[in-house]
Amino acid sequence: MDRIEALKKKAFEVKSFDGFLVTSEVNLYYFTGCPGLTSMLIPKTGKGTIYVYNVNSEQAKAMTKGFNIQMLERGQNLIAIITKQVKVCKIKKLAFDMLSFEGYRELAKGLRGHTRLKPRSDLVGELRRVKDEKELQLMRKAAELTNTGMKVAYETIKPGIKEYQVAAEIEYAMRKRGSWGTAFETIIASGVRSAFPHGGGGTQLGGGCTDREIRKGDLVVVDMGAAYQHYRSDITRTLVAGKPSTKQLKLYETVKASHDKALQTIRPGAKAKDVDSAARKVIADAGFGEYFVHGLGHGVGLEVHEGPTLSSLSKDKLTVGNVVTDEPGIYLVDFGGVRIEDTVLVQKGKPECLTEGPYGLEARS
Repeated sequence: MDRIEALKKKAFEVKSFDGFLVTSEVNLYYFTGCPGLTSMLIPKTGKGTIYVYNVNSEQAKAMTKGFNIQMLERGQNLIAIITKQVKVCKIKKLAFDMLSFEGYRELAKGLRGHTRLKPRSDLVGELRRVKDEKELQLMRKAAELTNTGMKVAYETIKPGIKEYQVAAEIEYAMRKRGSWGTAFETIIASGVRSAFPHGGGGTQLGGGCTDREIRKGDLVVVDMGAAYQHYRSDITRTLVAGKPSTKQLKLYETVKASHDKALQTIRPGAKAKDVDSAARKVIADAGFGEYFVHGLGHGVGLEVHEGPTLSSLSKDKLTVGNVVTDEPGIYLVDFGGVRIEDTVLVQKGKPECLTEGPYGLEARS
Protein backbone atom coordinates (compact mmCIF):
# COMPACT_ATOMS: atom_id res chain seq x y z
CA MET A 1 0.00 0.00 0.00
CA ASP A 2 1.19 3.51 -0.81
CA ARG A 3 2.61 5.10 2.35
CA ILE A 4 0.35 8.14 2.15
CA GLU A 5 -2.68 5.88 1.77
CA ALA A 6 -1.52 3.80 4.72
CA LEU A 7 -1.27 6.95 6.85
CA LYS A 8 -4.72 8.06 5.69
CA LYS A 9 -6.16 4.71 6.70
CA LYS A 10 -4.65 4.94 10.17
CA ALA A 11 -5.39 8.62 10.74
CA PHE A 12 -8.69 9.11 8.95
CA GLU A 13 -10.49 5.76 8.99
CA VAL A 14 -9.26 4.37 12.31
CA LYS A 15 -8.69 7.54 14.35
CA SER A 16 -11.27 9.84 12.70
CA PHE A 17 -8.97 12.76 11.91
CA ASP A 18 -9.62 14.63 8.68
CA GLY A 19 -6.17 16.13 8.19
CA PHE A 20 -2.53 15.32 8.96
CA LEU A 21 0.39 17.74 9.08
CA VAL A 22 3.90 16.33 8.57
CA THR A 23 6.86 18.53 9.52
CA SER A 24 9.64 16.07 10.44
CA GLU A 25 12.32 16.04 7.75
CA VAL A 26 12.72 12.28 8.07
CA ASN A 27 8.97 11.63 7.89
CA LEU A 28 8.67 13.90 4.86
CA TYR A 29 11.35 11.86 3.12
CA TYR A 30 9.64 8.61 4.15
CA PHE A 31 6.37 9.66 2.49
CA THR A 32 7.76 11.41 -0.61
CA GLY A 33 11.26 10.10 -1.29
CA CYS A 34 12.39 13.70 -1.62
CA PRO A 35 14.81 15.43 0.79
CA GLY A 36 14.73 19.13 1.55
CA LEU A 37 10.98 19.59 2.06
CA THR A 38 9.59 21.83 4.80
CA SER A 39 6.17 20.39 5.57
CA MET A 40 3.18 18.61 4.05
CA LEU A 41 -0.54 18.96 4.72
CA ILE A 42 -2.63 15.89 3.90
CA PRO A 43 -6.43 16.43 3.83
CA LYS A 44 -8.91 13.59 3.99
CA THR A 45 -10.00 14.28 0.43
CA GLY A 46 -8.10 15.81 -2.43
CA LYS A 47 -4.39 16.29 -3.03
CA GLY A 48 -1.89 16.92 -0.29
CA THR A 49 0.17 20.11 -0.35
CA ILE A 50 3.95 20.13 -0.03
CA TYR A 51 5.57 23.32 1.26
CA VAL A 52 9.14 23.89 0.13
CA TYR A 53 11.49 26.86 0.05
CA ASN A 54 12.46 28.10 -3.41
CA VAL A 55 16.01 26.73 -3.08
CA ASN A 56 14.55 23.18 -3.18
CA SER A 57 11.42 23.79 -5.25
CA GLU A 58 12.70 22.41 -8.58
CA GLN A 59 13.91 19.25 -6.83
CA ALA A 60 10.48 18.83 -5.22
CA LYS A 61 8.74 19.21 -8.59
CA ALA A 62 11.05 16.62 -10.16
CA MET A 63 10.93 14.05 -7.34
CA THR A 64 7.32 14.14 -6.11
CA LYS A 65 4.11 13.21 -7.91
CA GLY A 66 0.48 13.65 -6.92
CA PHE A 67 0.97 16.69 -4.66
CA ASN A 68 0.35 20.38 -4.92
CA ILE A 69 3.70 22.17 -4.53
CA GLN A 70 3.67 25.52 -2.75
CA MET A 71 6.94 27.39 -2.96
CA LEU A 72 7.94 29.51 0.02
CA GLU A 73 10.03 32.65 -0.03
CA ARG A 74 12.40 33.43 2.82
CA GLY A 75 10.65 35.49 5.44
CA GLN A 76 7.19 34.12 4.75
CA ASN A 77 5.20 32.90 7.75
CA LEU A 78 4.82 29.17 7.14
CA ILE A 79 2.42 28.62 10.03
CA ALA A 80 0.12 31.36 8.75
CA ILE A 81 0.13 29.78 5.29
CA ILE A 82 -0.69 26.34 6.72
CA THR A 83 -3.40 27.81 8.93
CA LYS A 84 -5.08 29.31 5.88
CA GLN A 85 -4.91 26.03 3.95
CA VAL A 86 -6.36 24.04 6.87
CA LYS A 87 -9.36 26.35 6.81
CA VAL A 88 -9.68 26.11 3.01
CA CYS A 89 -9.72 22.31 3.30
CA LYS A 90 -12.33 22.56 6.09
CA ILE A 91 -10.24 20.35 8.38
CA LYS A 92 -11.87 20.10 11.80
CA LYS A 93 -9.56 17.60 13.49
CA LEU A 94 -5.88 17.88 12.56
CA ALA A 95 -3.15 15.46 13.66
CA PHE A 96 0.52 16.31 13.38
CA ASP A 97 3.82 14.51 13.85
CA MET A 98 5.86 17.27 15.50
CA LEU A 99 5.81 21.02 16.07
CA SER A 100 7.97 23.36 18.08
CA PHE A 101 6.28 24.94 21.09
CA GLU A 102 6.15 28.27 19.28
CA GLY A 103 4.77 26.64 16.11
CA TYR A 104 2.10 24.77 18.01
CA ARG A 105 1.06 27.87 19.92
CA GLU A 106 0.78 29.95 16.73
CA LEU A 107 -1.11 27.25 14.84
CA ALA A 108 -3.49 26.62 17.73
CA LYS A 109 -4.18 30.33 18.03
CA GLY A 110 -4.85 30.68 14.31
CA LEU A 111 -7.20 27.69 14.28
CA ARG A 112 -8.94 28.38 17.59
CA GLY A 113 -12.68 27.70 17.32
CA HIS A 114 -12.18 26.07 13.92
CA THR A 115 -9.87 23.05 14.19
CA ARG A 116 -8.71 20.77 17.01
CA LEU A 117 -5.00 19.88 17.08
CA LYS A 118 -3.53 16.63 18.37
CA PRO A 119 0.06 15.30 18.31
CA ARG A 120 0.12 11.79 16.76
CA SER A 121 3.70 11.03 15.75
CA ASP A 122 2.97 7.45 16.82
CA LEU A 123 0.83 6.91 13.72
CA VAL A 124 3.82 7.58 11.48
CA GLY A 125 6.13 5.63 13.79
CA GLU A 126 3.90 2.55 13.51
CA LEU A 127 4.28 2.64 9.74
CA ARG A 128 8.02 3.28 9.74
CA ARG A 129 8.89 0.49 12.16
CA VAL A 130 7.73 -2.19 9.66
CA LYS A 131 10.14 -2.17 6.73
CA ASP A 132 9.03 -3.08 3.23
CA GLU A 133 11.21 -5.03 0.80
CA LYS A 134 12.66 -1.91 -0.83
CA GLU A 135 13.71 -0.56 2.57
CA LEU A 136 15.24 -3.90 3.51
CA GLN A 137 17.33 -3.92 0.33
CA LEU A 138 18.77 -0.53 1.28
CA MET A 139 19.35 -1.63 4.87
CA ARG A 140 21.14 -4.78 3.73
CA LYS A 141 23.42 -2.61 1.63
CA ALA A 142 24.03 -0.29 4.60
CA ALA A 143 24.85 -3.34 6.72
CA GLU A 144 27.22 -4.70 4.07
CA LEU A 145 29.12 -1.41 4.11
CA THR A 146 29.10 -1.45 7.90
CA ASN A 147 30.60 -4.93 7.92
CA THR A 148 33.42 -3.61 5.74
CA GLY A 149 34.08 -0.84 8.24
CA MET A 150 34.26 -3.24 11.16
CA LYS A 151 36.72 -5.51 9.37
CA VAL A 152 38.95 -2.46 8.93
CA ALA A 153 38.65 -1.72 12.66
CA TYR A 154 40.01 -5.20 13.46
CA GLU A 155 42.88 -4.62 11.02
CA THR A 156 43.68 -1.12 12.28
CA ILE A 157 43.51 -1.16 16.09
CA LYS A 158 46.91 -1.56 17.73
CA PRO A 159 48.91 0.09 20.51
CA GLY A 160 50.06 3.58 19.54
CA ILE A 161 47.26 4.50 17.14
CA LYS A 162 44.87 7.28 18.12
CA GLU A 163 41.11 6.87 18.37
CA TYR A 164 40.35 9.40 15.64
CA GLN A 165 42.77 7.64 13.30
CA VAL A 166 40.84 4.39 13.68
CA ALA A 167 37.58 6.24 12.96
CA ALA A 168 39.11 7.82 9.86
CA GLU A 169 40.20 4.45 8.44
CA ILE A 170 36.76 2.95 9.08
CA GLU A 171 34.88 5.82 7.47
CA TYR A 172 37.24 6.02 4.49
CA ALA A 173 36.81 2.30 3.77
CA MET A 174 33.01 2.57 3.89
CA ARG A 175 32.99 5.67 1.67
CA LYS A 176 35.20 3.99 -0.93
CA ARG A 177 32.70 1.17 -1.22
CA GLY A 178 29.62 3.36 -1.57
CA SER A 179 28.51 4.63 1.82
CA TRP A 180 26.55 7.88 1.72
CA GLY A 181 28.02 8.75 5.11
CA THR A 182 27.99 7.44 8.64
CA ALA A 183 24.80 6.38 10.40
CA PHE A 184 25.95 8.41 13.42
CA GLU A 185 29.23 9.72 14.77
CA THR A 186 31.70 6.83 14.91
CA ILE A 187 32.56 5.86 18.49
CA ILE A 188 36.07 4.60 19.28
CA ALA A 189 36.30 4.42 23.07
CA SER A 190 39.50 2.96 24.48
CA GLY A 191 40.80 2.19 27.94
CA VAL A 192 38.72 3.65 30.77
CA ARG A 193 36.61 5.52 28.19
CA SER A 194 35.18 2.18 27.07
CA ALA A 195 33.24 2.08 30.37
CA PHE A 196 31.09 4.97 29.10
CA PRO A 197 28.44 3.56 26.70
CA HIS A 198 28.92 6.37 24.17
CA GLY A 199 32.56 7.03 24.95
CA GLY A 200 31.64 10.02 27.07
CA GLY A 201 30.37 11.93 24.04
CA GLY A 202 26.98 13.50 23.41
CA THR A 203 24.63 13.66 20.44
CA GLN A 204 25.25 17.34 19.83
CA LEU A 205 28.71 17.78 21.36
CA GLY A 206 30.22 14.75 19.66
CA GLY A 207 33.16 13.12 21.36
CA GLY A 208 32.70 9.66 19.86
CA CYS A 209 36.45 9.52 19.42
CA THR A 210 39.28 11.63 20.80
CA ASP A 211 43.01 12.09 20.33
CA ARG A 212 43.69 9.49 23.02
CA GLU A 213 46.40 7.04 22.03
CA ILE A 214 45.34 3.41 22.37
CA ARG A 215 47.61 1.54 24.74
CA LYS A 216 48.62 -2.11 24.94
CA GLY A 217 45.96 -4.12 26.78
CA ASP A 218 43.21 -1.50 26.36
CA LEU A 219 39.64 -2.55 25.80
CA VAL A 220 38.38 -0.67 22.73
CA VAL A 221 34.67 -0.32 22.02
CA VAL A 222 33.96 0.33 18.33
CA ASP A 223 30.38 1.46 17.65
CA MET A 224 29.73 2.52 14.06
CA GLY A 225 27.50 2.24 11.05
CA ALA A 226 27.10 3.22 7.42
CA ALA A 227 24.26 5.11 5.77
CA TYR A 228 23.08 4.16 2.30
CA GLN A 229 20.37 6.13 0.49
CA HIS A 230 19.47 7.55 3.90
CA TYR A 231 18.95 4.12 5.55
CA ARG A 232 21.24 3.10 8.38
CA SER A 233 22.93 0.21 10.10
CA ASP A 234 24.48 -0.16 13.55
CA ILE A 235 27.18 -2.48 14.87
CA THR A 236 29.43 -2.64 17.94
CA ARG A 237 32.39 -4.84 18.67
CA THR A 238 34.87 -4.74 21.54
CA LEU A 239 38.53 -5.47 20.93
CA VAL A 240 41.71 -5.57 22.96
CA ALA A 241 44.88 -3.92 21.70
CA GLY A 242 47.06 -6.88 22.52
CA LYS A 243 46.45 -10.07 24.48
CA PRO A 244 43.22 -10.05 26.52
CA SER A 245 43.37 -10.65 30.26
CA THR A 246 41.33 -13.29 32.09
CA LYS A 247 38.91 -10.63 33.37
CA GLN A 248 38.50 -9.08 29.92
CA LEU A 249 37.75 -12.51 28.48
CA LYS A 250 35.14 -13.19 31.17
CA LEU A 251 33.36 -9.89 30.44
CA TYR A 252 33.44 -10.58 26.71
CA GLU A 253 32.14 -14.14 27.01
CA THR A 254 29.31 -13.00 29.30
CA VAL A 255 28.22 -10.24 26.92
CA LYS A 256 28.43 -12.57 23.91
CA ALA A 257 26.27 -15.14 25.69
CA SER A 258 23.75 -12.41 26.51
CA HIS A 259 23.76 -11.22 22.88
CA ASP A 260 23.20 -14.77 21.61
CA LYS A 261 20.39 -15.42 24.10
CA ALA A 262 18.59 -12.29 22.95
CA LEU A 263 19.01 -13.34 19.32
CA GLN A 264 17.33 -16.66 20.11
CA THR A 265 14.42 -14.76 21.68
CA ILE A 266 13.85 -12.25 18.85
CA ARG A 267 10.82 -13.50 16.93
CA PRO A 268 7.42 -12.24 15.71
CA GLY A 269 5.01 -11.84 18.61
CA ALA A 270 7.71 -11.61 21.29
CA LYS A 271 7.33 -8.84 23.84
CA ALA A 272 10.27 -6.48 23.56
CA LYS A 273 10.65 -6.37 27.34
CA ASP A 274 10.94 -10.19 27.41
CA VAL A 275 13.81 -10.10 24.91
CA ASP A 276 15.53 -7.50 27.09
CA SER A 277 14.89 -9.65 30.16
CA ALA A 278 16.39 -12.77 28.56
CA ALA A 279 19.61 -10.92 27.74
CA ARG A 280 19.73 -9.17 31.12
CA LYS A 281 19.35 -12.44 33.05
CA VAL A 282 22.54 -13.86 31.49
CA ILE A 283 24.54 -10.86 32.65
CA ALA A 284 22.89 -10.79 36.09
CA ASP A 285 23.56 -14.51 36.61
CA ALA A 286 27.25 -13.86 35.92
CA GLY A 287 27.28 -11.22 38.68
CA PHE A 288 27.34 -8.11 36.48
CA GLY A 289 23.66 -7.14 36.47
CA GLU A 290 24.16 -3.65 37.88
CA TYR A 291 26.70 -2.88 35.17
CA PHE A 292 24.29 -3.37 32.25
CA VAL A 293 23.06 0.21 32.34
CA HIS A 294 20.92 0.62 29.20
CA GLY A 295 18.14 -1.10 27.30
CA LEU A 296 18.98 -4.03 25.05
CA GLY A 297 18.24 -2.28 21.78
CA HIS A 298 16.21 -0.04 19.50
CA GLY A 299 14.74 0.09 16.04
CA VAL A 300 16.84 1.21 13.06
CA GLY A 301 15.82 2.63 9.69
CA LEU A 302 15.91 6.15 8.33
CA GLU A 303 17.09 7.07 11.82
CA VAL A 304 19.52 5.09 13.92
CA HIS A 305 17.13 5.26 16.89
CA GLU A 306 13.47 4.63 16.17
CA GLY A 307 10.77 2.18 17.23
CA PRO A 308 10.41 -0.46 18.51
CA THR A 309 12.36 -0.21 21.76
CA LEU A 310 13.83 -3.25 23.53
CA SER A 311 13.98 -2.43 27.24
CA SER A 312 12.47 -3.44 30.56
CA LEU A 313 9.94 -0.61 30.24
CA SER A 314 8.96 -1.21 26.62
CA LYS A 315 5.36 -1.96 25.74
CA ASP A 316 6.26 -2.92 22.17
CA LYS A 317 5.71 -6.31 20.61
CA LEU A 318 7.94 -7.48 17.77
CA THR A 319 6.49 -8.15 14.34
CA VAL A 320 7.73 -9.26 10.93
CA GLY A 321 9.60 -6.39 9.27
CA ASN A 322 10.99 -4.79 12.43
CA VAL A 323 14.73 -4.10 12.31
CA VAL A 324 16.22 -3.82 15.79
CA THR A 325 19.58 -3.84 17.53
CA ASP A 326 20.75 -6.50 19.97
CA GLU A 327 23.41 -4.75 22.07
CA PRO A 328 24.01 -5.90 25.64
CA GLY A 329 26.97 -4.47 27.53
CA ILE A 330 28.90 -4.46 30.80
CA TYR A 331 30.61 -1.26 31.93
CA LEU A 332 33.09 -1.20 34.80
CA VAL A 333 34.24 2.30 35.68
CA ASP A 334 38.04 2.63 35.95
CA PHE A 335 38.45 -0.73 34.20
CA GLY A 336 36.61 -0.68 30.88
CA GLY A 337 33.51 -1.84 29.09
CA VAL A 338 32.38 -4.49 26.63
CA ARG A 339 29.46 -4.21 24.21
CA ILE A 340 28.51 -6.44 21.28
CA GLU A 341 25.82 -5.25 18.88
CA ASP A 342 24.18 -6.41 15.67
CA THR A 343 21.36 -5.07 13.53
CA VAL A 344 18.70 -7.77 13.29
CA LEU A 345 15.66 -8.29 11.04
CA VAL A 346 12.59 -9.85 12.66
CA GLN A 347 11.11 -12.41 10.28
CA LYS A 348 9.23 -15.69 10.36
CA GLY A 349 11.43 -18.31 11.96
CA LYS A 350 15.03 -17.45 12.75
CA PRO A 351 15.91 -13.72 12.73
CA GLU A 352 18.38 -12.42 10.15
CA CYS A 353 21.53 -10.68 11.38
CA LEU A 354 22.12 -7.95 8.82
CA THR A 355 25.51 -7.11 10.31
CA GLU A 356 28.15 -9.81 10.13
CA GLY A 357 31.38 -8.11 11.07
CA PRO A 358 33.94 -10.34 12.85
CA TYR A 359 33.58 -11.34 16.51
CA GLY A 360 36.33 -11.90 19.01
CA LEU A 361 38.40 -9.76 21.34
CA GLU A 362 41.72 -9.77 19.54
CA ALA A 363 42.57 -7.21 16.87
CA ARG A 364 44.29 -8.52 13.76
CA SER A 365 46.78 -5.75 13.02
